[in-house]
Amino acid sequence: MTAADPPRAAKALRGAAAAVLVLEGIAVLFVPRGIAQTDEGLGGGLLALLLVLALVLILASGIQRRPRGLVIGTALQVPLLATGLINGVMWFVAGAFLLIWAYLLQVRKELIGTAFGTVEAPDRTDGGGSATPTP
Repeated sequence: MTAADPPRAAKALRGAAAAVLVLEGIAVLFVPRGIAQTDEGLGGGLLALLLVLALVLILASGIQRRPRGLVIGTALQVPLLATGLINGVMWFVAGAFLLIWAYLLQVRKELIGTAFGTVEAPDRTDGGGSATPTP
């Protein structure tokens, strides 16, 4: 099944991908709060690492309209999942986001025909519905 208007479907799915990345960045910002309450506490290096990851996730949401935006977003799922090593609850949170991301790619593949490729505009010169100019 493909979408009737693949470029429009691709645009909508890019918006959904950007929203997921922003939500992932916000979720990563909650990790320091959970770590600060543990016995080890929160060190400066760990805090910087988490803040950089959150910033990169949020910035990656802005490049979803670029051809490699989905590839970068997919690659960022790995460090997001790795935050589970820092705080155990993040295994579940990052796992949920990873499943959402995989579902988004699957829907994109079904509607557009490719999970990561560019979308070709449909050929509208097939004689169906071309308007004639009015004098």
